[in-house]
Amino acid sequence: MDNKPPLILIVDDNPQNCQFLGNLLAENGYELGVARDGLKALEFVRNDVPDLILLDIMMPGMDGYEVCAKLKAGLGTMHIPVIFLTAKTGTEAIVKGFRVGGADYVTKPFNSDELLARVNTHVEMKILRAIMPICSSCRCIRDDNGYWNTVEKYMGTHLGTLFTHGLCPKCADKLYGDEKWYSKEQGEG
Repeated sequence: MDNKPPLILIVDDNPQNCQFLGNLLAENGYELGVARDGLKALEFVRNDVPDLILLDIMMPGMDGYEVCAKLKAGLGTMHIPVIFLTAKTGTEAIVKGFRVGGADYVTKPFNSDELLARVNTHVEMKILRAIMPICSSCRCIRDDNGYWNTVEKYMGTHLGTLFTHGLCPKCADKLYGDEKWYSKEQGEG
């Protein structure tokens, strides 16, 4: 299984917020990326796809809503969970965050333990629900780095799954004809 720590991108124009979040996440085993504005965040994800993004809303230039909408519109980035981490507390702001594709919404000031629990949950859920580009011919799966792997290797790397192999009755018939070398008790798929 891949032991690389999950990569979290912090997007906030306030250096103190970035430093505090960076320390909190690093102490809890996460790898970090930092972008001080929306354009830098979009540039970051073109080069290195994070496992989760913590995104402020109020930033100069492109606000967090627009950044999230652009991420969700991109085939290579639509699967990245975005947690809005912002001082905007109104219901309208929160609903807008979810409408543009946010996975969660946390208001500042925040409780560190609660934020870590949310980050952990969304990172784990991302791994389990990841979009898997699969070859329509050989059934290999493309990973986030563009490499094609067998299903067994991909699942083993990302989920720690171990596989054994056998033949289902339908494939056995296809490969070996009508020879019933398996028992009816094994099922007919």
